Amino acid sequence: MKTRITELFGIEHPIVQGGMHYVGYAELAAAVSNAGGLGIVTALTQPTPEDLAREITRCRDMTDRPFGVNITILPTFRDVPYGEYLQAIIDGGVKIVETAGRNPEPHLPALQAAGIKVIHKCTSVRHALKAERIGCDAASVDGFECGGHPGEDDIPNMILLPRAAEELTIPFIASGGMADGRSLVAALALGADGINMGTRFIATKEAPVHDKVKQALVDADELQTRLIMRPLRNTERVLSNAATERVLEIEQEKGDDVTIDDIRHLVTGELGRQVLHEGDLDAGAWSCGMVAGLIHDVPSVKELVDRIMAEAEAIITERLTGVLAEA
Repeated sequence: MKTRITELFGIEHPIVQGGMHYVGYAELAAAVSNAGGLGIVTALTQPTPEDLAREITRCRDMTDRPFGVNITILPTFRDVPYGEYLQAIIDGGVKIVETAGRNPEPHLPALQAAGIKVIHKCTSVRHALKAERIGCDAASVDGFECGGHPGEDDIPNMILLPRAAEELTIPFIASGGMADGRSLVAALALGADGINMGTRFIATKEAPVHDKVKQALVDADELQTRLIMRPLRNTERVLSNAATERVLEIEQEKGDDVTIDDIRHLVTGELGRQVLHEGDLDAGAWSCGMVAGLIHDVPSVKELVDRIMAEAEAIITERLTGVLAEA
C-alpha cells in the first residue's frame, strides 16, 4: 500500500505506533518497524537523555528499518531538559520525530538542520494547520476516541478527519479508534494517509507491559474508559479503575476549585509505570482509548500488522468493489 506517509517515512505499511509513556521501548518500536510499520521510541520514558541515547542504540540493534522517537512537551511534575533529549535524538541519527503537546516550533530549526522529518500530534484542525504553517512535515490527527489527551473540542474522527483533509496540504495520519483493517480503510476513505495505533499495540506479545494489562484490554469494552482532568483543561482518557473513579470523585467534590495538587497522588507517571510494569491495575490512572472495545486477542506485532493489511485489502478489493458492481 502506497500513501504519502509511506513515501515520506520510507515504510512499507501506513501504520504508525503511537508514542506511549512506559510502553514505547526499543522492543516494541523495533517489532513495529520490522513488521513494515513505523515504530516509535518514547523519549521521556527514559529517565535521562543519556538513557534515551542508549535506547536509540538498542532499537537500531534490533531493526535496520526506519523508526522514530516521540517527545511530548506537556506540563510535568519535574523539570525536563528538552534540549538535551532532542540532542540525544539528533546525535543518535534518528530521522523521524513525533512531537506532541505544546507548540514544537522552538525546536524545529535544530531538528530540520539534522534532516529530521517531524510529525506533530494534533487534536484539532486549527492545531494541525499551525503545525503545517511552522514547517512540520506531517500531522497525527487525534479524534475524541483516542487514549491519552484528546484535547478539549470533543470532535470524533468521523468529522475531524474529513475536516483535516479539507484544510491540510501536508500528509496526516488518523489516531484514535484505530485497531484493524476496517480502521485503516475508513481512515483512508476519510482523507488520512495512514493510521496511528497506541492502545492496540499495547495488547501485543512484544509490548513490554505486564500480562495483566494486556488481559485488561482484551476484557474491556468501549464503555470502560473515563475522562479525567477536564476541569483542569488537561483532559485525559483513561481506563476505568479504582484510581480513576477516585479522581472523578475529587473533581466533583472540589468543582471549579480543583487543582492538580488535589489529584497528583493518583495521576503521576510513576503510578502509570506501576500499573504497566507491575500489573497493579488500580495503582493509578493509565491512558487507554475507546478502541479497547475492538481488542479481542494478544497477537505478535507482525501477526497484527499482517492481519490489518490483509483485512484492508479484502475490504477494498472484495467488499467495496462488490458494492460498486451491484450498483
